[in-house]
Amino acid sequence: MLFNSIEFLVFFPAVAGLYFLLPYRFRWLLLLIASYTFYMFWRVDYAIILVISTSIDYVCSRMMDRYMDSEKSKRKPWLWLSLFSNLGILFIFKYYNFFNGAAADLAHLLGMEYAAPAFELLLPMGISFYTFQTMSYSIDVYHGRIKAEKHFGIFALFVTFFPQLVAGPIERAGNLLNQLKERHDFNYQNAANGLKLMAWGLFKKIVIADRLAVMVNQVYNNPTDYEGIPLILATVFFAFQIYCDFSGYSDIAIGSAQVMGFRLMDNFRRPYFSKSIQEFWARWHISLSTWFRDYVYIPLGGNRVVKWRWYYNLFIVFLVSGLWHGANWTFLVWGGLHGFYLVIAELTKERRNAAMDAIGLVQQAPYCKAVQTGTTFALVCLAWIFFRANTIGDALYITTHLFSSLTETAQAIVLNKHAERGVLLYLGQNREVFVLGVAAILVLVVIELSQRSGSLRLRISRYPFPVRVAAYNFLLASILLFGSFSESEFIYFQF
Repeated sequence: MLFNSIEFLVFFPAVAGLYFLLPYRFRWLLLLIASYTFYMFWRVDYAIILVISTSIDYVCSRMMDRYMDSEKSKRKPWLWLSLFSNLGILFIFKYYNFFNGAAADLAHLLGMEYAAPAFELLLPMGISFYTFQTMSYSIDVYHGRIKAEKHFGIFALFVTFFPQLVAGPIERAGNLLNQLKERHDFNYQNAANGLKLMAWGLFKKIVIADRLAVMVNQVYNNPTDYEGIPLILATVFFAFQIYCDFSGYSDIAIGSAQVMGFRLMDNFRRPYFSKSIQEFWARWHISLSTWFRDYVYIPLGGNRVVKWRWYYNLFIVFLVSGLWHGANWTFLVWGGLHGFYLVIAELTKERRNAAMDAIGLVQQAPYCKAVQTGTTFALVCLAWIFFRANTIGDALYITTHLFSSLTETAQAIVLNKHAERGVLLYLGQNREVFVLGVAAILVLVVIELSQRSGSLRLRISRYPFPVRVAAYNFLLASILLFGSFSESEFIYFQF
């Protein structure tokens, strides 16, 4: 079920209303049934995978808990069973064909025969999200950070909680599991704040992301038809499309949980205002970046090792992060680029600081921040090319033609006919579509700039009643007037 669908418009109020009407002891069951119903709107049979994964992790965690006072050697087989099961499911459905194809290409290159068949399997929605959530639970139980949950239904609800089941945030048991056992009475402020956040998330999805997607798809699905300015525009538009698409989902997830009294972790904090790639990853998809930090980077040694090993750890974590996003070479390059950025940033840190100090940029704090923010955004956009491109070949074409024929293209835009201007500047769309997309981005930037001093929702809530009503009505009217109601899937559903 999509957040931007008529079904969810009916489903969520019904679930939230029943949640507060039912006696406390039945609420977990309602949410569990609702979560499976929500998931089975895509494919009923893939709910079986959820049940299998949940059951294995429940048994493994209970067995690890039983041996908590014993040597780790008695708990380790159960941890490996849990991890092997989750990673095995993930590998079969998401990565088998990728690695099988890579093996076939290597065999062909070496002149060897290779006949392993490919699997025709549809990738289950949200499989990378819920497997990572349950793996973190198993690891935390193994290390004694949390106690294993005894109530199978509550644990199953932790795995499948519908607001964040399909695309996160990837919750930790320490935050969400106990909340699922608490009593949540209706709270007007929670409900109001949650609905406001849901509306803002819906605005980002259907007014900004889905509008930009039309122009981005036009260029990225036919990249060799363009060069120069159209490629730059489409790349920048994609940066805002994926941000509004994914953060919009997170806002709706966090907001819908808040309506019912649950607190999910923040997943985005104005990432495009970051002054470095390191800061970007502290603000972007926070639940995933902290997952990799806690369960991959730190176990590898983090930065508590010799420098070359530290750089290796950084690079490996981002390669794995790229692979998490998709079984395609484009995602591996995207992850590798971010790892490369971080390593180069550390290697050149002293020289860059000295250079900025020498030209007086350090003393001009606003200009320094602007340069750092602009540079970071440009690097992130360069990496997004590989994330969005359909093939490595397309990505290489785009990166090598970003600045081709800029003068000729600019002249054509200024001097040529309306039809040619539409292809070059408006990315094949009419002027109104292009202007609406640009205006939506500007609205987003202004609102996010205003949130440097705190939540805009909280500030608006302190304004007089007429001002609040006007602000909320403006948001709803914008969604109704400018939204794209095609019920398009969220980008991160494919991961």
